[in-house]
Amino acid sequence: MKPNFIQKVTNWGNFPIVEKEMKSEDSFKKIKDFVINHNEVIARGNGRCYGDASLGEHIFSTKKLNKFISFDRLNGILECESGVLLSEVLEISVPQGYFLYVTPGTKFVSVGGAIASDVHGKNHHAEGCFSEYVIEFKLMTENGDIITCSREENIEKFWATIGGMGLTGIILTAKFKLKNIESAYIRQESIKAENLDEIFTLFEESESWTYTVAWIDCLQKGKNIGRSILMRGEHAFQHELPQNLTKNPLRLKKKLQPTVPFYFPNFVLNSLTVKIFNLLYYKKQSKKEVKSFIDYETFFYPLDAVNEWNKIYGKSGFIQYQMVIPKETGKEGMKKILETIANSGNGSFLAVLKLFGKNNPDAYNSFPFEGYTLALDFKVNSKLKKLVEQLDSIVHEFGGRIYLTKDSMSRSSLTNYLKNVQSSKFVSLQHKRIINNNS
Repeated sequence: MKPNFIQKVTNWGNFPIVEKEMKSEDSFKKIKDFVINHNEVIARGNGRCYGDASLGEHIFSTKKLNKFISFDRLNGILECESGVLLSEVLEISVPQGYFLYVTPGTKFVSVGGAIASDVHGKNHHAEGCFSEYVIEFKLMTENGDIITCSREENIEKFWATIGGMGLTGIILTAKFKLKNIESAYIRQESIKAENLDEIFTLFEESESWTYTVAWIDCLQKGKNIGRSILMRGEHAFQHELPQNLTKNPLRLKKKLQPTVPFYFPNFVLNSLTVKIFNLLYYKKQSKKEVKSFIDYETFFYPLDAVNEWNKIYGKSGFIQYQMVIPKETGKEGMKKILETIANSGNGSFLAVLKLFGKNNPDAYNSFPFEGYTLALDFKVNSKLKKLVEQLDSIVHEFGGRIYLTKDSMSRSSLTNYLKNVQSSKFVSLQHKRIINNNS
């Protein structure tokens, strides 16, 4: 018989799957007891990271830390517990005329996870990471003490925790700033690019836009390598909206959300089906450029429209591989990466290219630096490890690094960039893997 609280745990990629202790509490006293009475503790939010970052020997789930504390509507400052999801923040803030300054590609991540990963979005070149708008948070340290961390108080612990992947303690509450909006809609321009040269030119021409992102066909070769569609957007002002969107412009109608009912068989996703999907996705936009108004959910969170979409990769799961390469060598590096992927046959139909700006030097544990970042989903199979090793070598060659929130199998030299987070108490399986690879 298994001990209490031992269960199978995995994150969004369904890889790896481990059997570990996981417990959730809403009492700070009980959380303190859990921390003091266990070694190798790691906090886990909603499990929407992809690899082994929030897996450990003893997992503390923050799902019961789900309460809002205050919302200053005059100044757009919200305080909540760390298990509150960004989706829940948006539910109360958007109707009041506020939006997240920075959001990742899913709204189903916890506030604590957003801080621990220092998440970025489609606007890093313009507005930085999530940490730019964090005012303070309360952190439980390894001896069970609760400290307030901010730019003025416990400064070293504040910056070590930002992007620190949960290795400095358990974030209990957080206070952060929101941005003003006039509507729940985005003014979007969607532009087709025939190859890598054209998409890089479009990114450079679009740096004045707040939001930019490109879907990229990673299986194209030759003159079509890097064939893609750039989406750029701005929060729409009320006076810009077409007539049919002017009634209740801060409230969206509820949509039906389909659910993937079962894990797809392994044969469904292969290089042929990925090629077909990529072709249809590129061809569905018949014009070179399309201008439109779309709701924020469609723009920021297209995959959230389908519940449990991770099941399409089958029971073996998938990884997301995300790297950043310096801007000055970005085109050359991305070309080599795309060529390697195309030659491997391990296609990704969820391939996203973004431009990073300069990062805040104080946020030394954050993933982004000025350059281009590419995120790709790969189904787990017998060929994947070799491909990851090849991609790691290219990223290393061009001075890049890997996003720890997505990582589950990359080499340590690309992932071991955390500072001031060493702890005998807070340890993840990912961190142990990186340390073991270094020894």
